[in-house]
Amino acid sequence: MNNYDDLLNNAPTEPQSGQLSREEYAEKKRAEREEVFDLSDSTALDVAGDGGRFRQYLDVQSRFDRYSAVNTLLILAQKPEATRIGDFDYWKGMGGFVRPRQTSISILEPHEYVKEDGSPGIGYNIKKVFDISQVDTRKVRINPPPSFTDRQLLGALISKAPVKIMGVDELPDNRGAMTNPDGDILVRKGMEFSDTFRAVAYEMACAELATDPELLPEIEFCAYSATYLLCKKYGVETQTFNFDKVGDVFDGMDAQAIKGELAQMRDAAENISGRMAKQLDAVSKAARNQEAR
Repeated sequence: MNNYDDLLNNAPTEPQSGQLSREEYAEKKRAEREEVFDLSDSTALDVAGDGGRFRQYLDVQSRFDRYSAVNTLLILAQKPEATRIGDFDYWKGMGGFVRPRQTSISILEPHEYVKEDGSPGIGYNIKKVFDISQVDTRKVRINPPPSFTDRQLLGALISKAPVKIMGVDELPDNRGAMTNPDGDILVRKGMEFSDTFRAVAYEMACAELATDPELLPEIEFCAYSATYLLCKKYGVETQTFNFDKVGDVFDGMDAQAIKGELAQMRDAAENISGRMAKQLDAVSKAARNQEAR
């Protein structure tokens, strides 16, 4: 026996020939998928009825902003403190290994297949992953996250924005920002960085979400939540956010509808963050070039 890595990593193995028939194995996998889908449904209903739990969901989504809302719900249900996840091969490729007797996190991985009628379809397989806290990382090189100034973050937020952003001296009701009838975002001058970032991010999130007419009744709450995601991702103060009325927003929705709303929040934040990332990457590259001189 020479596959010591698999032994040390406690890697899962597929059933050997003769243990299960093909039909039994397929049924076993179907039941596992059903269990995972049920967990995502129950967690969606859970976060939709409690402000504290909803904030916890957003905290997880902010750390895993490239993961779907469904997989974020699954991470929340199984290991809410997770910060970085990967399967056995990922961690092995990084030079680490999963410690023995660790409980995996089950998420869903999409795959394409051809239906009986020849049309394409999307199915889901369960993927077993582990958080970095479950991994021996002594040989793993972990780069610290880049650090940016307030000016750089605000510059990235407004850079290449799809709408015009203009500073003004005053706004009605002392608002921090608002969108005028022409679709321009007006921002009150002289505010603190965190207030400016939140105000602009909220208006930009509203603009992102306004393209979906079915979302209009919940657009303000979804934009508010997307703004929270952006603030958490970039280290902007979030103490003033309050989600106590989350139950009213999701009242009467089933799990699928809730997950749809969560996906909209996630997508709006990701679209804005994606534009920011390009600008911040340019800032980081310029800093590295300066250091190399």
